[in-house]
Amino acid sequence: MGKQRVKFVFEENLVKQPVIYELGQKFKIVTNIRRAEVGEDVGWVVLELDGDEPEIKRGLEWVSSTGVRVDPLGGDVIDG
Repeated sequence: MGKQRVKFVFEENLVKQPVIYELGQKFKIVTNIRRAEVGEDVGWVVLELDGDEPEIKRGLEWVSSTGVRVDPLGGDVIDG
């Protein structure tokens, strides 16, 4: 199993969509929200994703296809 840290950025039309829930349902990925800030018209979430590397890759490609911006992260998400 692999682990990856990412940041999702949601624009206004996507803030209320259950993208993280769907990611966990459509793919064999465990999502762990580490930080988040969500407002009326924009939001971001820092996640740890656990799963097989190819499954995480497919899941992130799907998230990108929804219009959510996906940024890879390194280091300790609690510290930074």
